[in-house]
Amino acid sequence: MQDKTFTEFTEQAEGFFAPMRKINGLMLDNMEKLTQFQLESMKRYSQLGTERLRDASEVKDPEAMRDFGTRQTEMMNELSTQLLKDAEAMTELSLEFKREMEKVLTDISETAGQQATSATQAASERMAAATEQAAQQATQATQATAQAPKEAAKPSSSATSKRGASASAKSTTSSKTGGTGGRKTS
Repeated sequence: MQDKTFTEFTEQAEGFFAPMRKINGLMLDNMEKLTQFQLESMKRYSQLGTERLRDASEVKDPEAMRDFGTRQTEMMNELSTQLLKDAEAMTELSLEFKREMEKVLTDISETAGQQATSATQAASERMAAATEQAAQQATQATQATAQAPKEAAKPSSSATSKRGASASAKSTTSSKTGGTGGRKTS
C-alpha cells in the first residue's frame, strides 16, 4: 500500500514539475537566441562605428572631408536599413517565442485536464472499492451477530452430558433414600 502511495506521489510530482521544466527550457532557449542576436548586432554596430572613426581620422583636406560626408550619408542609410532588419528579426524571435509558449501552455493544459480526469476516475474507483469492502464487512458482521444468539441457545454436548449425569445421580440418590429426596420419614 505504501509503495503504491509513494509511486503515485512520485508520478504526481513529476507531472507537476514537467510543465515547469518545459517552460524553463523554452525561456532559456529564447534567452540564448536573443543573447546571440544581440551579440551579433553589437559586433556589427561596433565594427561600423570603428570604421567611421578610422575614416574620420584619415581626413586631411577638404576633398577628403567631402568624401567622408558622402560616405557618412551612405552609412546612415545602411545603418537605418540594418536597424530595421534587426527590429524585424527581434519581432520574429518574439513571435516565435510566443507561438512556442502557447503550444507548451496548451499541451500543459491538456495534460493537466487528462491528469485531473484520471485522478478523479481513480479516486472514484477507490471509493467504490472501499464502499464495497465496507458493505461486505457489514454483512459479515450482521451475519455473525445473527448467528451468535442461536449458538448461545444451543446447549453444547459437554453441558448436556453434565446435566444428564447430574440428573441420573439425583435419581440414584432418591431411590436409595426411599424416593423422598434423601429424607427418611419415620
